[in-house]
Amino acid sequence: MLLKDKVVVVSGVGPGMGQSIARIAAKEGAKVILAARNKEFLDQVASDIIAEGGQAVAVACDISDAKQCEALAKAAADAYTGRIDGLVNSAFYHGDWSGVENANEEDWAKIFDVNALGTLRMTKACIPYLKNGGAVVNVSTMATVKPYGADFGMEMGYAVAKGGVNVLTKYMATDLGKYGIRVNTCRMGWIHGAPVEGFIAGEVAQGKNRDDVVGFITKDIPIGKIPPEADCARAVLMMISDYSAVVSGAALDVNGGHWMAP
Repeated sequence: MLLKDKVVVVSGVGPGMGQSIARIAAKEGAKVILAARNKEFLDQVASDIIAEGGQAVAVACDISDAKQCEALAKAAADAYTGRIDGLVNSAFYHGDWSGVENANEEDWAKIFDVNALGTLRMTKACIPYLKNGGAVVNVSTMATVKPYGADFGMEMGYAVAKGGVNVLTKYMATDLGKYGIRVNTCRMGWIHGAPVEGFIAGEVAQGKNRDDVVGFITKDIPIGKIPPEADCARAVLMMISDYSAVVSGAALDVNGGHWMAP
């Protein structure tokens, strides 16, 4: 098993990739701590994991609150071995789609607070328990290197905040290496899960053909399909596994070849 006996904290366990990361981590032998604001959803995912023979604890946490991040880290350590082996920072707030002229500064402030500062808060809280071999993965987006937009606006505020996370990852890796903590980024592209299915359904509801919508998404993806959510989750988990034991400060593009780093 890829993560046998490792204690893994996953923030942002919602209907998207966060819950897949948590479920697959448990199947790979990890003791999982699930975090998000929606305790009811967390409890359901944790119950599913336990019913399948895994180990999971659900802890409600708003990463915009440092005290809640600290409480989560302590609860994770107390629940199992007294340490944390892996932290996946996947919690996010997307914010508005906009152009430059209609960008809402208050919305941007919230985007930065959750995505960039939330990643900082959560990692700071876990440092005492990650020392001597722990790993952090910050989930980012391909939109930080490949600007994306549509008729209704651009993914600008979210991408800029995640771009900050990309840089933060390098500084974390440089600073926390002295404690034996690795820090890496996964830059995600399209992820075929519930949120993308919702987007496709919305387009179909407006009269578009489903195959045309999927074709629009996949036309620039060399593997010819929208990367499945579970496969994307496995790529993230690889970065906290021992298979990446000497990888730190790196960015892994998880997008089916849609963006290829120079």
